[in-house]
Amino acid sequence: MQSWPDDVVLEGRFARLEPLAMGHHDDLVEAANDGELHKIWYTSVPNSQEMRAEIETRIAKDNMLPFAVVEKASGKAVGMTSYMHIDAVHKRVEIGSTWYRKSVQGGPINTECKILMLEHAFEKLDCIAVEFRTHAMNFQSRAAIERLGAKYDGLLRNHMRISDGSLRDTVVYSIINSEWPTVKTHLNWQMKKPRN
Repeated sequence: MQSWPDDVVLEGRFARLEPLAMGHHDDLVEAANDGELHKIWYTSVPNSQEMRAEIETRIAKDNMLPFAVVEKASGKAVGMTSYMHIDAVHKRVEIGSTWYRKSVQGGPINTECKILMLEHAFEKLDCIAVEFRTHAMNFQSRAAIERLGAKYDGLLRNHMRISDGSLRDTVVYSIINSEWPTVKTHLNWQMKKPRN
C-alpha cells in the first residue's frame, strides 16, 4: 500500500471507518444483500459471490486506502468507502467506491462518514482538494454529493466501460481546501438539524 496516507481509524457518533479487512467479509455480504444493490446497473456494488475478490482488490491497490463502514449501534460493517486516486505529490484524493446497505441509507451514517473523511483529508493530510465521481445516471449519488457542498467540475464522456459492457459518462465534483470551513459548518448543521 502507498506510504501516504497511512492507515487510520476514523470514529464518529454513529459510525467508525476502519481499514478494510477480510474479517469484514460476512457483514459486507449481508449488507450487499440488503436491497440487492448489486442489481442497480449504474453502480458497482459487489454481490455476495464477488465480495471476497472485491475486498482483496481494494486492499491490494496502490492508489487506494479502503475502509469498512461499521455501524456503531450494531457493530457490523454496513458498507465500504475509500480514499482513491491518491496523489501524494499534489495532496489530492478522491472519496469514492462508496456504498451502504439499503437499511442505513437516508440516515446519518453517510453524512458522518463524509465529515470524518473530509476532515481527515483537509485537516490532517493537508489536501488541496477532495474529488467525488459518479455515473452520470446515478442521480441519487449526484444529489448526495451536491448536498455535501461539492462543486460540479465537469463530465468525462465515455470515461470507462462498466461491468455490463456499457460506457459510463462520469460526473466529477470537488471540494477545495479554501471551501472546507464552510462545507464543514454546513455538514455539522446537517447532522444536528431535526430529521423528519
